[in-house]
Amino acid sequence: MVVYLDLIFLMNLLIDACLLLLTAWIRKQRVRAWRIMASSAVGAAYVVMMFLPELSFLFTFLIKFLFSVVMLWIAFGYASLQNYLRNMGAFYMVNFAAAGGILGIHYLLQNSGEVWSGIWYSASGGLGFTLEVGSLFTLVVFFIVVLWFKMVVSSRRSLERVASCLAEVEVRIDDTTVYCTGLVDTGNQLKDPLTRWPVMVMEASLWDQVLPEDWLAKLAAEQADNLIMEWSDEESFPWRDRLRLVPYRGINKGSQFMIALKPDEVSIIQGGRATTAARVLIGLDGGCLSADAAYRAIIHPVLLEDSAAEAEGDYLAGTSGS
Repeated sequence: MVVYLDLIFLMNLLIDACLLLLTAWIRKQRVRAWRIMASSAVGAAYVVMMFLPELSFLFTFLIKFLFSVVMLWIAFGYASLQNYLRNMGAFYMVNFAAAGGILGIHYLLQNSGEVWSGIWYSASGGLGFTLEVGSLFTLVVFFIVVLWFKMVVSSRRSLERVASCLAEVEVRIDDTTVYCTGLVDTGNQLKDPLTRWPVMVMEASLWDQVLPEDWLAKLAAEQADNLIMEWSDEESFPWRDRLRLVPYRGINKGSQFMIALKPDEVSIIQGGRATTAARVLIGLDGGCLSADAAYRAIIHPVLLEDSAAEAEGDYLAGTSGS
């Protein structure tokens, strides 16, 4: 059997570098290219040592662990024990995810005959497995798994950022109450030009118990200024006097109009604090505000200012009392 140590070294050098870069990305740490290459060279050198009989004593758990400690020290340095342990945890998590992904895809592509041919039993009744994975397969699948892992982590971070801006919304009009989850949009400055009341946008489908089904379809397809004339003349609509027409400017679009309702009360709960407002309008959107239905309303940040002012007042009162 011919073993090409140079190819093994280069392949492991590349794999270790990718694992270290992914660890740095997860930990949000800035790293220098020479540190990554030096650390990767140490890891690749250890793999090459496995093929030297006189160095076989290095192939133990303790030596493997010490090599990983040295690799992390070279790549990220030592700022504190806590930071170092977190880097180590992220590094091993990435390694286990990549190795598990490669093995999982390998067995997924095998047929039953190949799987059973790799299973053997010892004389003592033990069960063993023979695993043969090609170098090219390992390299290609490794990058697929790493990219997949990065996408999953990025998606998780996006969900966490969105979740931190979510709040529970309750809107009451007469005897009708609608509940939904809303997103607090600090860039939302939409206000009614006449009353200067803030406008909170909600999906019109939340009001399907009041709005006729054909109205919802028209709201998504037709101009709001034409619809409000039709709805104002509709005798069966109980909230004609609550209808408003709010102008706004969309992204890369000219001036448009949005149909809004005047509610009796809007309650918003975020972080255990509740805010109630009556001087607000509910804009009706004919589409879906979130592709994954994580939220169905866009909350104007002004509606939470009362809660923030109350919290600040409680804090000042507590400090003055002490």
